[in-house]
Amino acid sequence: MENTDFQQPKSNKGLTILLIVVILALGAAIIVLSTKLSQVKNDSSQAQTLLEDQKQSLKKELTDMIGQYDALKGNNDSMNQKISGQQDKIKRLLNEHASNVQLINKYKKELATLREVLRSYIVQVDSLNTRNQQLSQENVQVKSNLSEARNENEKLNQEKTNLSSQVQKAAVITAGNITVTPLNKRAKEETKLKNILKLKVCLTLRENTIAKAGTKEVYIRILRSNGEVMAYSQSDVFEYRGQSIVYSAKRQVEYDNKDIDLCIFWDNNNQLAIGDYSVEIYTDGNQIGSSRFTIKK
Repeated sequence: MENTDFQQPKSNKGLTILLIVVILALGAAIIVLSTKLSQVKNDSSQAQTLLEDQKQSLKKELTDMIGQYDALKGNNDSMNQKISGQQDKIKRLLNEHASNVQLINKYKKELATLREVLRSYIVQVDSLNTRNQQLSQENVQVKSNLSEARNENEKLNQEKTNLSSQVQKAAVITAGNITVTPLNKRAKEETKLKNILKLKVCLTLRENTIAKAGTKEVYIRILRSNGEVMAYSQSDVFEYRGQSIVYSAKRQVEYDNKDIDLCIFWDNNNQLAIGDYSVEIYTDGNQIGSSRFTIKK
């Protein structure tokens, strides 16, 4: 009986030791697992941080690309519309909500396409700018040519006007051999004022091959020294430089571009007085000659 009682404590002691060993092993395992779990958490946190940084970097690149597209806009409405379409596409992409991994993958994929489109647009815009510069240069040249043509046209018009004016002047019939003779009642030359009944104004319409031939009304105006016209009636007028002016007497002749002599008579009717006078000759609306004479006692 004594031997049986002595062996029982040894068995309990062995079990206790075994439990202690197990507990220590479990504790060590827990410590190892806790350490690994902490490391996993730390690695996961670092991975999330890297993913977030990568996402933000890609978002910044997309945001910057909106500005790059904006810099390409110009005066071409069609190209501006295409650029705005790409910018709207980027904005919609930036507003999407998904996990970091999903967004990063989508950002990377779309960035490659957007960069390619951007490069193609840069080429197109450069081409348009080059063409615009060419068109601007051509426009400047066209304007220069147009200005030169206008100046040349103005010069030609001025020359035409001058030539027309010269032709008009050359076409004016002139009067020569102008004489004024006072006549008495016997149609003889008279020097005494009281015996003068008429004035005979004679002249020659000169030859002019470019003047218009045909019937001509030849007018004379006899003026006192004070400029008063001696006329039968104030209604006896003709057109001269856009105005109606009074004449003293007139005569109708046929002009055939050669010298033609003619005389026009004016009845005195006691209008003459001692003094200086002038006579002016007109036809076709032009003054073609003049002369002066004096009436004495």
